[in-house]
Amino acid sequence: MRKYLKAAFLYRWNLLFFLGGAIGAVLSPWPDAVLPIVGALELAYLTGLSSMPRFRKAIDAGEASIVRNAGARSEKGNPQNTLNQMLESLPALSLRRFLLLRQRCFEMRDIASGVQGRMAGDSEADSADSIRTPALDKLLFLFLKLLMSEAGLERFLKSTSEPELATRLQAVQTRLAEASAANDERVMRSLQDSLADAQLRLDNYQKSAKDLEFVGVELDRIETKIKALIEMGVSRQDPDLFSSQVTAAAESMQHTEDAVMNLQSLSGLADQLAEPPAILNADLDRVRA
Repeated sequence: MRKYLKAAFLYRWNLLFFLGGAIGAVLSPWPDAVLPIVGALELAYLTGLSSMPRFRKAIDAGEASIVRNAGARSEKGNPQNTLNQMLESLPALSLRRFLLLRQRCFEMRDIASGVQGRMAGDSEADSADSIRTPALDKLLFLFLKLLMSEAGLERFLKSTSEPELATRLQAVQTRLAEASAANDERVMRSLQDSLADAQLRLDNYQKSAKDLEFVGVELDRIETKIKALIEMGVSRQDPDLFSSQVTAAAESMQHTEDAVMNLQSLSGLADQLAEPPAILNADLDRVRA
């Protein structure tokens, strides 16, 4: 009952009339008589409104909405949950490719531990020193975003075909030529607009096909780069050198980052993590290829 009374009292119009009435009563010639009347009216209002089922339902619904929104914000702001959602959105083959690359990093870490004379897995904090770096997480995160871009582009290209778009463009061109011969300006204006749209669709499809080819090349390049770096970390046994090389490689990927940004709307990345999560430290047990 307390929350209903509080909500009724804090309603802005009630506060306005109640405070206005109280001030008016104090300034009146008979404050001792008017103030109790204002208080009685306020009490009647609070009691009546708080007892209304419709008002109670509205207050309960508002509280539930606040709780849901808070939970959604918390879920969205959790890097682990967001990373899981990104992985679960991938096609099976793309997910398997990412998990195998991540597993390769762990395999090289364990080999590095053995080379250093420690049993793999004895001390995860020590054995990960030469392999696990934030820059490597950045490379893996870029690889993941490219996989999502690839999946988005493939879905788009499968939704239509270049011959279909070309045929549509040719048909509009033919109709426009016929309308021009008949000197029908109204039809010509409509077909000219349709022609521009048909040409735009075809150009967009061809651009997306080129984007897909670029993404595929970049995926191969970054995958090879990550494997080469982690294998180098095993053979050289110099954590500082390895870390600097991984950082330099991550910083050299700016043009790829820019390309991913341009593909955000198609791949569904706009609302995802802005900063690389700790992929190698993440718990991905629930994600299965």
